[in-house]
Amino acid sequence: MVIKKPVKKITSVIFHLLFLIVTFIWVYPLIWTISSSFKTNRELFSGTLSLFPKGFKWEYLLPNNWLKLGEVFHLSNYVKAWSIANFDQYLINSLLFSFLVVAIVIILCSITGYVLGRYSFPGKKIFMGAIVATMFLPAGYTIIPVWQLINAIGINESLAGLVLAEAGGTHVLYILLFTAYFRGIPKELEEASKIDGAGFIQTFIKIMLPMAKPVIASTFILEFVNAWNSFFIPLIFTIHRPDLRTIGVGMYSFVEDNASELAGMAAGATISFIPIVLVFLFFQKYFVDGIAGAVKG
Repeated sequence: MVIKKPVKKITSVIFHLLFLIVTFIWVYPLIWTISSSFKTNRELFSGTLSLFPKGFKWEYLLPNNWLKLGEVFHLSNYVKAWSIANFDQYLINSLLFSFLVVAIVIILCSITGYVLGRYSFPGKKIFMGAIVATMFLPAGYTIIPVWQLINAIGINESLAGLVLAEAGGTHVLYILLFTAYFRGIPKELEEASKIDGAGFIQTFIKIMLPMAKPVIASTFILEFVNAWNSFFIPLIFTIHRPDLRTIGVGMYSFVEDNASELAGMAAGATISFIPIVLVFLFFQKYFVDGIAGAVKG
């Protein structure tokens, strides 16, 4: 036993060191993108992989030398991306677009999951199979009928059309999460609400939905990231409306028009993933509970 303990400790240390190395390699492109947003285009075209701008010295981190950091870290890249490249408008569009999509998806998937998890009806298995089958359909296969439907409604090239086109998918994962979670809730709660005179809508809104906060948070995070990173649908529906471009489409147009502005691209990319990080940090405590609760259910 005395011999095994040091061996176990050494193995654990080696494992953690390897894990740290792999993690650093994994996140290095992200860190490099952030650091590149503070460099000049000349530095980036030189092919350097350094994480610090040219001329950076560690003594600049001392309080008396903070002013020198402004000479090394070029914040002008963010000014270009924010104002000149219209990332301020793209950011607002993306936030509005993503939150509206998430709201619609949560409402539709929670109601569908509640019905599938709590009720039995003829053809339920066929319906579930049809929903799962849609997972294997690429998004590109449905873009033409979706565009025709939105155009027939008369809301093409508008924010409403863009949101409905993105939120109108099946969203199988979220439906299954809600279904599994609602299935695991004791029937006594539902029966008690019926005795009190509550109908389907009241039971769902006042009892079931508040209990599903972990799944709602998980759906919020996953769908917010999905909507924020969505490119194909926003590209198609905003092709004649540059003022409605999301940040992904805006980044694409910026790259097309300013291929030599590598530092500006890095600044725009850094701006684009800040909201995702904030959303995840805000809802992370519910995320694991939602996934675990759905799997348990």
